[in-house]
Amino acid sequence: MKKRHVVQLGLAAGLVGLAGSALAAPFTCPKKGGDLVFAGEAKVNSLDQYSSQTISTRNVVSNIFEPLMTRDETNQPILDLAESMTEAPDGLSYTFKLRQGIKFHNGKDMTSADVKASFDRYAKIGIERAFLVNVEKWEAPDAFTFIIRMKKKQPTFIEDLSSFSQPVVIIPAEQKDAEFLRLEPIGTGPFQVVEYVADSHVKLKRYEGYKPNTKFEQRTGFGGYKVACVDTVTYRIVTEPGARVAGIETGELSAVEDVPTKAQAQLKKNKNVVLVPLENWWVHIMLPNTKTAPTNNLAFRRAVQAALDMDEIMDASTDGAYKLNIGFQYPGRATYTDAGKETYNLKNKELAKKYLKEAGYNNEPLVLLTNKDYTSMYNAALVVSEQLKAVGINAKLDVMDWPTSVNRMIKEKDSWNFFYTGYGTQPALGPLATMKFFAGGNATPSPPDAELQAAYDDMITLPDPAKRQEAFARMQKRILEQVYAVPFGSLTKVQAVRANVKGYKPFRIPRFSNVWIE
Repeated sequence: MKKRHVVQLGLAAGLVGLAGSALAAPFTCPKKGGDLVFAGEAKVNSLDQYSSQTISTRNVVSNIFEPLMTRDETNQPILDLAESMTEAPDGLSYTFKLRQGIKFHNGKDMTSADVKASFDRYAKIGIERAFLVNVEKWEAPDAFTFIIRMKKKQPTFIEDLSSFSQPVVIIPAEQKDAEFLRLEPIGTGPFQVVEYVADSHVKLKRYEGYKPNTKFEQRTGFGGYKVACVDTVTYRIVTEPGARVAGIETGELSAVEDVPTKAQAQLKKNKNVVLVPLENWWVHIMLPNTKTAPTNNLAFRRAVQAALDMDEIMDASTDGAYKLNIGFQYPGRATYTDAGKETYNLKNKELAKKYLKEAGYNNEPLVLLTNKDYTSMYNAALVVSEQLKAVGINAKLDVMDWPTSVNRMIKEKDSWNFFYTGYGTQPALGPLATMKFFAGGNATPSPPDAELQAAYDDMITLPDPAKRQEAFARMQKRILEQVYAVPFGSLTKVQAVRANVKGYKPFRIPRFSNVWIE
């Protein structure tokens, strides 16, 4: 059977390694050396990229591990550890040829046996392993060939596989049976782990055995030609916003993940600090627990939805750095839809009280599970609590650190009613990445919603992109009408670096390669 090359899928040219040798020379570090001290705003609960759902984990491990495929600067799929990829004409198999000479941080050569073991582990414990539902099996016929065989054609499979939300990063085969959240951080990336102290810091150093991808000349997204210019990266956990501001002002910190709005004017006056904003950082959101009262009652959830003033919530959360935003994509994107807009930002106390009466609500406590690591989430919960009390709901805050709140959301379904989070990486990747949360992920309603699942199945399998977009609109409308999620709006994230830090460009997750200190 004749195979077709992946360029026919309409993906980025970089995917097939067509970066021509006649182009400019690959990136070289203008200067090497130094310690880049980066301040993250939330605690890191693990360095296991398969099983940690926190963005704080991805902030670190995306610089340590690499997958077969990733996304470029514009979120188009590109090859990473794969040299090439071909899809069979019937769409029922994908054959990857691996880049040769790639070594893990322990010095071991990477082969297809490691790729196979990585997929085996991901299929058992990966947070987003549901994307493998249409895969029949995978094979490693020789040391540098890996084949994925499908049960049925899935036009969106490469979109799924290249996602950097919870990617199938390649690990040594010996790590195949590592327990949930217990993976030893041995990857193939430009940085390797020196030390990890929970709630304090992660120390990385340049991996001297790293082999850049010569199909590219520059870093792009999480792929491309990556070089570790600094000797070390110290990723410090600095949850207090004031401490991040003070550290970037004095030079104790080289870069910070978040600068509060109120401090930005002050920092702009400092010639040694450069602010780097990124709009539409995430969709601010709270998720209901549909397994426990009172949020297992649709009328009650609709009462909550009706009571909320999104402007007030977002203004308090972000000091004004926000946009109102219906649903799960950002306005201006081709994939944006306002389906379900009739449920958004109602600010209707009387309607809320009507729904409460219909629900038979009798002053049961409503537990809002939030955290102080992400100030915007904590402030949103404060305002929501007051708005709900104003319509007669007995709202109570339960506040803890970010990793603990995530762990409790997943494992203690009888102890909370609404969980506060932000969908950032997923909306950037596209509708499919976000909708996974509601079709097999941790936002999946209980009991299952057949209409929701049918729309998701269409998003995955329909060959016509326009029909897949229609399915996304149906799914978003269903989620909002059934109040399986309450999106508030989108916020702007402002990061900062010292003026002598060069090459740093804000992305969904901080990238430490191709960054140097003058």
